[in-house]
Amino acid sequence: MSKIQDIKNEVSKIVVGHEHLVDSMLIALLSDGHLLVEGVPGVAKTTAINALSKSLGLDFSRIQFTPDLLPSDITGTQIYNQKEHKFEVKKGPVFTNLLLADEINRAPAKVQSALLEVMQEKQVTIGEESFKLNLPFLVMATQNPVEQEGAYNLPEAQLDRFMMKVNVTYNTFDEEFMIVNKIARDEVKFKQINQVASKQELEDLKASCKEVHIDDAITRYMLEIVFATRKDKNLTFGASPRGSIDLFKASRSRAYIDGKDYVTPFDVAKVAVDVLKHRVILNYQAEAKGIKAEDVIQKIIQDIKAP
Repeated sequence: MSKIQDIKNEVSKIVVGHEHLVDSMLIALLSDGHLLVEGVPGVAKTTAINALSKSLGLDFSRIQFTPDLLPSDITGTQIYNQKEHKFEVKKGPVFTNLLLADEINRAPAKVQSALLEVMQEKQVTIGEESFKLNLPFLVMATQNPVEQEGAYNLPEAQLDRFMMKVNVTYNTFDEEFMIVNKIARDEVKFKQINQVASKQELEDLKASCKEVHIDDAITRYMLEIVFATRKDKNLTFGASPRGSIDLFKASRSRAYIDGKDYVTPFDVAKVAVDVLKHRVILNYQAEAKGIKAEDVIQKIIQDIKAP
């Protein structure tokens, strides 16, 4: 477990606060999942995943999503080589380990669909060829609140591919004081971050995480939460079976990061809102009352008796 703490210590050299975001990135990475992050610009979302990549020695790519982006700008395309008289594949930025899809909801649905195969199958089809991605592979997508101008709602099929959705808010006054001081002293430099784990060590961590014990009673507790979302009067649609799988994986990773070799109901409750809130759809009555998906899931957790 000291290796996990080593990684967090390196990231904290650059990222002040936002421990929940850092933990969520680690949970997604250990679980082979993907992360959706919502928040206003300038709250260190890009900095956090870049710092994580350097602490692990992983490849990192960033795509800025815009309304004129094309699917081939993400996956790659075929280019005709006049000298060889044949088409050659030019791979896109998706061929990396950690991919930052910045402001993902500024691009229309056609571009979003290009990520579906990538996120689910960990492969890309260009022309008639399919290419496996390098592992580990994690997509961390940032999105602006949909109230902002020029933002699109992500399709439900794509939202379901994200293991967790995390909201990132502003730093506290004291944290921002530290940030300003670091900038003033010119201390915010990625070269400060040391690689503290290799790809093989990361694979070892993932293997150890899978050994964390989950009792059948805890698994049933997770499923009761998921099934309750499908019956709730405030929801038109509840969480999918993929939500059950991701809740299982995220709870296990949460326990592992906290240094435990078994999962408790508390671990489930700590990740359930982030795993499920983007998978449910509120009905019109709930929206009119100002109810949020987080509120509904939190109420479900409170109402279901923990084992």
